[in-house]
Amino acid sequence: MTRADLAPGIQVAQAAHAALDFAIAHPDLVVDWHTTSNVLVVLAAPDELSLGWLCTDGAAAGHRLVRVNEPDLDGALTAAAFEPAARRLVADLPLACTERGEVRT
Repeated sequence: MTRADLAPGIQVAQAAHAALDFAIAHPDLVVDWHTTSNVLVVLAAPDELSLGWLCTDGAAAGHRLVRVNEPDLDGALTAAAFEPAARRLVADLPLACTERGEVRT
């Protein structure tokens, strides 16, 4: 997950950072995900505050996640990766790099 208020290229890079960081932090989950689903969805929270709240809510619910704070953007929270079990927490967010009204396929 990334932030909709970032430029599309930055969204993509930050989402990639989050995915890689998650794979390193939770290799057991990644192996299971890869063999059972292999579905990857990149969503966008509206802004840094919203992304922070989602991370706080996800952690409070016991979900495994990683946060990405970008040094080149003054340490701002730019992305996060959540385990698949957190899908209901983020289900209403739009896909990254899309317009708000665009439909998911």
